[in-house]
Amino acid sequence: MMRTERIESATQRNREELFRFGTALLFIVGIMLFTIVRTDGGTDGILLVAAAMIGGYMAMNIGANDVANNVGPAVGSHAITLTGAILIAAFFEAGGALIAGGDVVGTIKSGIIDPDLVADRNTFIWIMIAALLAAAVWLNFATAIGAPVSTTHSIVGGVLGGGIAAAGWNIADWSVVGQIAASWVISPLMGGLIAAGFLFLIKRSITYKQDVLTAANRMVPVLVAVMAWAFSTYLMLKGVKKIIAVSFPAALLIGGVVAVLVYVVMRPHIARMTSKLENTKASVNELFTLPLIFAAALLSFAHGANDVANAVGPLAGINEAITEGGISTTAEIPIWVMAVGAIGIALGLALYGPKLIRTVGSEITELDKTRAFCIAMAAAITVIIASQLGLPVSSTHIAVGGVFGVGFLREYIKSSYARMLDEIRDHHADSDPEEIEEFLAEFEAADVATKGDMLREIKAQAAAERLLGKQERRGLGRVHRIELVKRNLLLRIAAAWIITVPVAAVLSAMFFFMIRGMMLP
Repeated sequence: MMRTERIESATQRNREELFRFGTALLFIVGIMLFTIVRTDGGTDGILLVAAAMIGGYMAMNIGANDVANNVGPAVGSHAITLTGAILIAAFFEAGGALIAGGDVVGTIKSGIIDPDLVADRNTFIWIMIAALLAAAVWLNFATAIGAPVSTTHSIVGGVLGGGIAAAGWNIADWSVVGQIAASWVISPLMGGLIAAGFLFLIKRSITYKQDVLTAANRMVPVLVAVMAWAFSTYLMLKGVKKIIAVSFPAALLIGGVVAVLVYVVMRPHIARMTSKLENTKASVNELFTLPLIFAAALLSFAHGANDVANAVGPLAGINEAITEGGISTTAEIPIWVMAVGAIGIALGLALYGPKLIRTVGSEITELDKTRAFCIAMAAAITVIIASQLGLPVSSTHIAVGGVFGVGFLREYIKSSYARMLDEIRDHHADSDPEEIEEFLAEFEAADVATKGDMLREIKAQAAAERLLGKQERRGLGRVHRIELVKRNLLLRIAAAWIITVPVAAVLSAMFFFMIRGMMLP
C-alpha cells in the first residue's frame, strides 16, 4: 500500500513538472512563431528569432528567481497565500513592465563594456545573445538549487564575459566591476541593518509594552505612514521615472503627502481593529496584514518597471542593430519586445516561482507579519538611500539581507533573554521554587524599563554576594547560543552571490565563441 502511494506521489510530481515544462516550451515556441512572421528571413532573421526566444527564456527565469524577494516574506508570514502572492505579483510585475518600463532601454547594462571597442554590428549581436543566454542559464541553475541571486548581476556578468571574449580585457570598465563587487557587501548589510532596526523599534515601542494594544494604536499608524512615504518615494524614483521625470525633493514631497493621507485613514482603522483583539503580542501581527499586501504589490510593480530591462535590454539592442544596422547603447523598445519580457516574467513566476518564494519566506528563518513588514521597509528605504549616495545595490540582496537581519536580531534577543533568566534563577538558587516562578512571571509581564530595573537590582546583589562570577557568565553565554537562522542556507546564498558575475561571464564567453564559430564562414 505504501509503495503504491509513493508511486502515485512520484507520478503526480512528474505530471506537474511536465505541465510546467510544457507550458514554458509553448511560450518559447509562440515567441519563435511570432518573430518568424515579423522577419524577412536570412541570417538576420534567424538571429532575431533566436534572440527573442532566449529573451523569453531569460524573462521566465527572472520571474522564477527574482520576484520571490518581493512576495516571499508576505507569504512566509501568512499575510497572503502562495496563490494570492503569485496572482498579485504576476499582475503588478507585468503592469510595471508595460506601463512604466519605458520607451527606451540601455542595451549594455551598467556601462560594463565600452561599445566603441566592439568591432562591428554582428559582433555586438553575438555578444548580446551570449550574454542573455548565459544569464538565463545561470538563473535557471540558481533557481533549481534554491538560491535567490541578482538578475542584474547575472546580465552584467554575461555582457562582461561576451565583451572580453570579443575584444579582450580592455573593453571592460573595471571601476564599474568594482562597484558591483562592493554591492555584494553593501546591499545585504544595509538591508539587514534597516530591517533589524525597524524590528527592534517595534519590539521596544509595542510588543515589549504591558498594554500592547494601546501602544499599537499609537505606533502602528505612524509605522504604516512611514511605509507609505517610503514606497511612494521609491515608486517615484524607480517606477515612474520613465513616464514622468521626478526630482528627489519632489519625490520626497509626494511621499510626505501620501504618508499624511495614509496616517489619517489608518488611525481610525487601527483603532477599530484593536478594539476587537486580545492584549497579546500575537494580536499585533494582524495589524500588518493589509500593509504587507500593498507592499508586495508595489514592490512587484517597481521591480517589473526596472528589471524587465534585464530581459528586453539586450533583445531591444539586437532588434535595433538588425533593423537600423548599427550599434547603440540605448534602443527603443517595440511593444512586442516589452510583451515578451512582461509575459515571460509573469509566467516564470507562476510556473517556477514557488520554490524561491518558500526559500525566502520560510526556510531561512521563521517570519511573522511584523518581521515581514520590517523587511519590506528595508527594501524600499535602502534603495532610496543608496540611489542618492550613488551606491550600487541589488534588490535581491537587500531583501534576503533583510530576512537574515531580522533572524539574527531574534537570535541575539532570545540568547540575551535566556541569559537573563539564568541570572535570575542563579540569584534565587536557595529560594523556594514557587518564589522563583513567581518572580519569573513578574519579570515576564514587566515592560522593558521595569525588566532593566529588576536585573540591575539582581546584579547589584549578586556582585555584593559574589554569587555569579565572570567565568560563570561566559559559560552561560556559551550554553545559550540560540540559532534561528539556517547557516547552510546563508553559506549557499552567499556563495551564489559571489560567483554570479564570474560564472555568467565564463558561460557568456563560451557561448560567444560557439556562436561566432557557427556564424563565421
